[in-house]
Amino acid sequence: MPPPLLLRAPCRPRVATAAATGTGGVGGGARHARPPPRRRQRGKPRFSRQSAIKKSFNQEQVVFSTPVPPDPSVAVIGGGASGLACAAALAARGVRAVVFDTGMHGLGGRMATRTVAGDEQQLVFDHAAQFFTASDERFQKLVDQWIDKGFVREWTGLIGELEVGGHFRTIHSSTPRYIGVNGMRPLADEILPESDLIEVVRPCWISKLEPFNGLWRLFENEKPRGQYDAIVIAHNGKCASHLLSTSGLPLLTRQMKRLNLSSVWALLAAFQDPLPVPQNYSYGTFEGAFVRDVDSLSWMANNSQKLFPLQTGRPECWTFFSTAAYGKRNKVPQENIPKVTAEKIKEDMLRGVELALGLSRGSLQQPFYTRVQLWGAALPMNTPGVPCIFDPLGRAGICGDWLTGSSIEAAVLSGMSLANHVADYFASSGEQPEEFAIGLHENLNPVEGHDIGQFPGLDSQKPEVAEAHLTPSI
Repeated sequence: MPPPLLLRAPCRPRVATAAATGTGGVGGGARHARPPPRRRQRGKPRFSRQSAIKKSFNQEQVVFSTPVPPDPSVAVIGGGASGLACAAALAARGVRAVVFDTGMHGLGGRMATRTVAGDEQQLVFDHAAQFFTASDERFQKLVDQWIDKGFVREWTGLIGELEVGGHFRTIHSSTPRYIGVNGMRPLADEILPESDLIEVVRPCWISKLEPFNGLWRLFENEKPRGQYDAIVIAHNGKCASHLLSTSGLPLLTRQMKRLNLSSVWALLAAFQDPLPVPQNYSYGTFEGAFVRDVDSLSWMANNSQKLFPLQTGRPECWTFFSTAAYGKRNKVPQENIPKVTAEKIKEDMLRGVELALGLSRGSLQQPFYTRVQLWGAALPMNTPGVPCIFDPLGRAGICGDWLTGSSIEAAVLSGMSLANHVADYFASSGEQPEEFAIGLHENLNPVEGHDIGQFPGLDSQKPEVAEAHLTPSI
């Protein structure tokens, strides 16, 4: 948001270091049907998550005192909207940036599009960020450039709020809604300009950061991935926390560990025939709807109508998102979703579609293609309200939408802000570094918005009841 950033890219667990996992634990003895309470042995404190967090907070601060070279380089860990915007802005300031991304199929993080081969036509789903708005002049200028290049267009389809029973209210807004012309992921590939100052390495899972002789050394499972004058953490969740917990950056670690993230299920479903969605004689059928009062459903969108409005005869490809509350209750390891869980999620969400549309149980046509996906680190639930975080002593920073909200706009502006902040720090030759500290001590406050993200300029508009009567389309 999240989508509008919706949703985060999956984070694959990596081998933790000893400092991250802690020590201790008592054992031994025979197994019993009812094991007696274990007693702590002196000198061997039992490991706990709290003790590991405390240790990461108390790690010794890295302090770089070496002069900044005339041609510094920055490692950007994370190739979502924020990391890409950061790399692009660094290059614009003449700073070399190397982007490390875990994406197997492409860049973008939550700017994700899934394409599936069909019998006659491809099935296309935006399965993370659904659309975005622009409220800041800097971001609007960038969006206008994307429009001129043909990467983005305005989404003029009908959207609104859908309540149980098929009661639809149109959201009228003067704020344009934007989408990637061919989906969100292709747009992500276009954020980076062609430049000799930008390099992309993927798929790559950076598992270790190590300060060495005034530089940061990066490793992927003990494989060296270069040395850099500064680092940028452009993703969050478990991977970022693991990286920071033993890096020598306690202030960054503390802020990252304060972040709370939601979990959201996505269901991609293709139907041979159009769904019986409410129809308004003035505006037609809706293409996207925020769903109210359905536990398993918070959003539904017709990708076929959104992305290919002029094409007829295509199967309808719908993206459904659960509520954050449902995602939290049904969270499982996202790297290996049990089949029984996937089937339950699909049934629950399709039942939610029936409730939202006012259909009787079991009357919804069966989709000929489905896929469920858990965004386990979907959207930020709290934020420090600063555009970026930077530790000048350790020459390390954080960017991401969570620093000011949960939208593509917030992500891009955060990346640009950190890039300019780092470039200004380099230009100062590292003198008086304390002047460049930002975001290291702010408290985090709750984020308001939809379960799939924020849409600046759209949320301020109240939904209006459509003038014509709503009747299910046939």
